[in-house]
Amino acid sequence: MPWFVKIEEGIVEKPKFDLHVPAHKAYVKELIANGHQARSGYWTQHGGGMMVFQAASLEEAKAIIAKDPLIQNGCVSYKLYEWQVVVE
Repeated sequence: MPWFVKIEEGIVEKPKFDLHVPAHKAYVKELIANGHQARSGYWTQHGGGMMVFQAASLEEAKAIIAKDPLIQNGCVSYKLYEWQVVVE
């Protein structure tokens, strides 16, 4: 299955963002349970973060991102890329 990367930048104040972090974490755990090998984290130097995950296609990756609580609640802007792994 191809890998995808969502690079995100926070666009709301931290208190609003933090309200949706528990739901985001639960969503990532659901993705892991469903075989998407998702990982999510944030940059320590400045705002924003990244999520990597596997999906069958770009269309499925877009659908996965659309269900992320951080996206649904307007907390981040993002770019989605297919990541071509060359060394495993």
